[in-house]
Amino acid sequence: MSIMQPLAFPKLITWMLQELAESHSLFGIPNDKVFRNIPEKKYRLFGEELSTPIGPAAGPHTQLAQNIVTSYLTGCRFIELKTVQIIDGEDLPVSKPCIYAQDEGYNVEWSTELKVEEALEEYIKAWFLLHVLMKELDLSSTRDFIFNMSVGYDLEGIKSKKIDHFIEGLKDARHTKIWEECFQYLEKNLDKFSNFTIDDLYNISPHIASSITLSTLHGCPKEEIEQIAEYLLEEKSLNTFIKLNPTLLGEDFVAKTLKDMGYDYITLNSHHFKNDLQLDDGIKMLKRLRMLASNLHLEIGVKLSNTLPVKILRNELPGEEMYMSGRALYPLTINLANILAQEFNGDLLISYSGGVDYFNIDKVLETGIRPITFATTMLKPGGYLRALQMAEKIKSMYIEKNQIDIDKLAQLANEAISDKYHLKNYKVNKFKLRSKLPLWDCQIAPCKNTCPINQDIPEYLKLVSEKRYDEAFKVIIKDNSAPFITGTICNHPCETNCTRLEYEKTVKIREMKKVATQNAIDNYLSKLEVTPLKVSEKVLVIGAGPAGLSVSYFLRRAGVDVTVYEKREKPYGMVQYVIPDFRIADNIIAKDFALVEKSGVKFKFGVDENFVLDKLRKEYDYIVLALGTWKETDINLQGNKEKMYHALKFLEQYKTKKDLSLGEEVLVIGGGDVAIDCARAAKRVQGVKKVKIVYRRTKEYMKASQEEIAEMLAEDIEIKELLNPVSFTDNVLHCEKMVLGSLDSSNRRAPIGTNQFTDLPFDSIVIATGETLDSDILKQNGILLNEQNYPVINEDNETNIPNVYVAGDMVRGPKTIVSAISDGKTVAKAILNKLGLDNNFTETKLSFSTPELLEKKGILIEPKQNNEEAHRCLACNHVCELCVDVCPNRANITILINNKPQVIHIDGMCNECGNCAVFCPHDGKPYVDKLTIFWNEQDFYRSNNIGFILLDEEKGTFKVRLENQEVVSYTLGEKSISSKFMEVINTCIEKYRYLL
Repeated sequence: MSIMQPLAFPKLITWMLQELAESHSLFGIPNDKVFRNIPEKKYRLFGEELSTPIGPAAGPHTQLAQNIVTSYLTGCRFIELKTVQIIDGEDLPVSKPCIYAQDEGYNVEWSTELKVEEALEEYIKAWFLLHVLMKELDLSSTRDFIFNMSVGYDLEGIKSKKIDHFIEGLKDARHTKIWEECFQYLEKNLDKFSNFTIDDLYNISPHIASSITLSTLHGCPKEEIEQIAEYLLEEKSLNTFIKLNPTLLGEDFVAKTLKDMGYDYITLNSHHFKNDLQLDDGIKMLKRLRMLASNLHLEIGVKLSNTLPVKILRNELPGEEMYMSGRALYPLTINLANILAQEFNGDLLISYSGGVDYFNIDKVLETGIRPITFATTMLKPGGYLRALQMAEKIKSMYIEKNQIDIDKLAQLANEAISDKYHLKNYKVNKFKLRSKLPLWDCQIAPCKNTCPINQDIPEYLKLVSEKRYDEAFKVIIKDNSAPFITGTICNHPCETNCTRLEYEKTVKIREMKKVATQNAIDNYLSKLEVTPLKVSEKVLVIGAGPAGLSVSYFLRRAGVDVTVYEKREKPYGMVQYVIPDFRIADNIIAKDFALVEKSGVKFKFGVDENFVLDKLRKEYDYIVLALGTWKETDINLQGNKEKMYHALKFLEQYKTKKDLSLGEEVLVIGGGDVAIDCARAAKRVQGVKKVKIVYRRTKEYMKASQEEIAEMLAEDIEIKELLNPVSFTDNVLHCEKMVLGSLDSSNRRAPIGTNQFTDLPFDSIVIATGETLDSDILKQNGILLNEQNYPVINEDNETNIPNVYVAGDMVRGPKTIVSAISDGKTVAKAILNKLGLDNNFTETKLSFSTPELLEKKGILIEPKQNNEEAHRCLACNHVCELCVDVCPNRANITILINNKPQVIHIDGMCNECGNCAVFCPHDGKPYVDKLTIFWNEQDFYRSNNIGFILLDEEKGTFKVRLENQEVVSYTLGEKSISSKFMEVINTCIEKYRYLL
């Protein structure tokens, strides 16, 4: 267990100066990335100046001095210090992990984990450090930042001696011990600095904060909120923000907004809406307090908004309730801001926080709202550098008036609920890879490792971005026998795990594959030479679908004699005969077939589908069965079968232009891509006026891809959600109404019957609930089947009959085209291995520019519409460092060992918030699994982390915990530990001494 340890002021100075000298960075922020802006006009707040009106919200980014410094370096100038309360330190029960920011943010902590006195010290240390950096880095000639303190949660606690000492210490820090220590250290060590002078030191004001933000717990009585505000104004003479809760909007509005935006899985706690401050009471209170503040020549405003309390139902964090922030909170908060601004005709001081990021910060600022703070966006990949991008975006903006433009704000509030960046379906959640987090060299490309055929995706995207299409195409077809088809209709699992999802939206990987193929395939085919046969053995493949053609292509290009039998007259199975032409054109299928055919594979079409393995094995040494799953599965639905179509037969009739008489209204039962195809095809049949999908869950839980659903909806096809078909009579489908329960084994909310029913009229029904394998021919040939009636196979897809393999949907049921190709690759590898031939699947090695990749960190951008889209790739297998980005405490650090980046963990700077574990692509926790540096023996022995502690610098002695958990003593120069471990320790001593 890590216990966060504030760094002493001399240590902070030493760290910064040494890191700047050695690495040209400060707490991981490159010196050339430090925000430099001296505007002609500065914003004014409470009589003080700000060069930017933005900064970190009271939270993880203002808990420690180094966090505040890092915020300042990246353009933040309004520093809202983390909230303090009377319960502090070890007495404060904070569940761990406490942060989960994968999409909308959640947390279960609300105030500093430090003791109040320690928090005061951190803020004063940070105050000095910012003044030093301001001069040393030539960022401003005069102070251009403001500290805003934050306290909670009740009047008794705020009036306590502990909190009163904190407030008074920030109002005037001269009489605090830490002020003296910082001042004296700087005075004695001025020779360490190039630009910071004694005059600069004496010009540092001891008046650190003249403003305060009041945070109260949910359910705090309205009278007490007002009493605290009066106390802060009258007794403490502080300009005051009152933090208000989104519950002011009312449960109906909040619930409907979240549902309309796709966050229907977020479950509210109704009692908060009843017990929290009500809107009318809040407005009346503000009017009274504004009069009081005016009489005292102080200012009072609102902080919008607090986080939204929601129930924990999916084990995101420990406990029963957590607090939501981030992009889902933005439409709520901006609407609350609009309601209050309208009430006060724009004459209201609003400190805004609630889902602000690069895409909306300028819009919020244009309304006249300021200051603007944020936290969740900086908890995502890119981290503090996201603040830099926001600061750069608004640095040329200056909003002169202090009044809020209520018309602009009203428009912004109205647009927010439909803003694509805040809709849930704008992006999908990534998921963890099954790989264990390595101690070293942990960079990994989630797209490649999610792709069933392990395409070298960052490599071919790089080539596409450079318009080197021929080279990109060669990288693609190394693992992919159907580049044009997969570039057109692949379900692209790579895109569902692209790191860009953590920024804005996935790289359009499939589209870039298509760009490469369109530009290169003809040239490639014109020069394609057949590989001479290298062995005498022959292979027969039965089935010319994606799986059969895959294994055929990979074997033939390696020099193996391959023949394919296909019962139909054309190749590519369901792609050819079932998938509608509005999704894929015939010429695309033909190009991919030409790739296989011209490689030397022999084909026999129109072959009788009944085969006898014993006979075929006399002619062929290896046989691969790729029969597909063409047998329709029935659902338990009673009614007149004449009005019912099965999906595959329906789609085949549609594609072969056979006459279909469906009537005017068609119902499609199902929720996968095939169901979508059926619905879109039915809509194109002459005479059809209405098509509806009937689905027992909601749209969010359909297995069909998001873009397919979007295209269907654009064609005015309706989804009838939460309906389970039971029976049909004449022209009426009888359905049971469903509700969503808890998550099931598919990680979707399970549909639960309500015993309430409704009827849907129709003229035709299409059943799209899946297909299965017709296993009779397998049984006749002695192939063992499992309980699901699929072949029993080994890891190479080999059946119980030696050298007889299976591939594609018949392995495990209907899957995807790329999964079928993957099966072909698996079987080809196995056969080539038996034949002693190279499989040609060698990983592509390209040189990537690390500085160029690092330039992309923290930069949110709009997805592109052309081959420039490939530039958005982050090449995560070359530069990752997500755990470094998202740690607010800077506890995960990149060091260079032999010019190769390695991530190490600093135990004393970690509070185990868990955020790095959320974003690490591996199934691991960087704060547990990465090599760790410890600062004291107590922490070393309290932990099980692999790592080391420096015991005696002069003697060069260490305690080291090895990979096997053995603890050993080590002295520099010995060879008692691994060479990798020695490299880390030597590198830290030589180049990163400040870490120890």
